[in-house]
Amino acid sequence: MSTFHGKVAAVTGAGSGIGRALALGLARRGARLALSDVDEVGLAETARVARTLAAEVDAARLDVSDGEAVKAYATAVAARFGAVHQIYNNAGIAFSRSVIDSTSEDYERVLAVNLWGVIHGTRAFLPHLVASGDGHVVNISSLNGFMAQGQMSHYCAAKFAVRGFTESLRIEMLAAGLPVCVTVVHPGGVKTNIASAALARARAAGRAVTGEDEARERMYNEKLLTLSPDRAAETILAGVARDQARVLVGNDARVVDVLVRAFPVAYQRAAVALGRRLTAAVRGPR
Repeated sequence: MSTFHGKVAAVTGAGSGIGRALALGLARRGARLALSDVDEVGLAETARVARTLAAEVDAARLDVSDGEAVKAYATAVAARFGAVHQIYNNAGIAFSRSVIDSTSEDYERVLAVNLWGVIHGTRAFLPHLVASGDGHVVNISSLNGFMAQGQMSHYCAAKFAVRGFTESLRIEMLAAGLPVCVTVVHPGGVKTNIASAALARARAAGRAVTGEDEARERMYNEKLLTLSPDRAAETILAGVARDQARVLVGNDARVVDVLVRAFPVAYQRAAVALGRRLTAAVRGPR
């Protein structure tokens, strides 16, 4: 059986970045698409391009932090297409702030999207994937799902949890002999708007944005977020086709994975030094 051709694939966060690239990669492979995002403009553009690739597309606004909405959406997708074979829980947000300066609302918002969005999407679609007889859950974690960074405790907490949740799910599917494959994905620095969106979100909330915040945004955009979303999506879909339990996306993710395994404590001091050097590099001479 084909991994993608004729299969119904749902992708959250499909309005931009990795989500859009996944949607278009699936379209090129002959999948039927259920696409969602809170960004209706970006979502409409993804759907438009996917249709030019002859894909059958259903696009709907969806806030993945709303569990009841996700459950209703999964039911609607199954009714619309007659089955659902794959769910790509990709939607995510981020921002940068220290633990001491963060509020409870900061943690609640990031966890609501990045962790609960994955949990909601998995639980809502799982019965339909089982019923299809050929299901696949693909949950997008991060390089920060196995390596922590300062100023990103909200994001790291969510992405570490996505890894644990997904690995637990795979064990359950294997133990029960159910026809659902499970993959956790750890992208490294992919060239998306996540860093800029984080700063824009802070400004929109009326929070003071410092020169340090702006330097950190430039560091991510110029030094760390370099892999194209299209290449990331190709790596992910190749891993799905091979039923890989774990997909590392980008050389940085592969190198960091080895370093963290070899130096689980020492890497933390190295991360501090590297962060300072990269921030200084984007600031330039003072």
